[in-house]
Amino acid sequence: MKITVIDGQGGRIGKTVIEQIKAKHKDLELYAIGTNTAATAAMLKAGADFGATGENAVLVNVSDADLVIGPVGIVFANALLGEITPAIAAAVGASKAFKILIPVNRCNHFIAGCAENSLGEYIRLALERLEAMLPS
Repeated sequence: MKITVIDGQGGRIGKTVIEQIKAKHKDLELYAIGTNTAATAAMLKAGADFGATGENAVLVNVSDADLVIGPVGIVFANALLGEITPAIAAAVGASKAFKILIPVNRCNHFIAGCAENSLGEYIRLALERLEAMLPS
């Protein structure tokens, strides 16, 4: 299973996701794709097995991913302070991978149906969904 974690800015969300996955599943190979070098470095430091940076890295890695995890902004062009390009948003949206999107209360959007949870709680829920998808 190819699990691709995408993040931008400082990579805090991706770093936390990778740390928590690796704490339970050291054998899973995680691909850290940052929209900038700081995000990629943070996710690699957290234990990702592979890392790449930039628009092309996203385009290549979501094309054959089984699962994509990242902030909900990765499907909205110009989200995450402009780090998400229209090509990134289109590639993630078009990917056949199952997507686990973590909502954040930034980037000028509201996601109907989402509770007002902390980022930590949203990450916990995302990882709970990942656990349900993994083979027993």
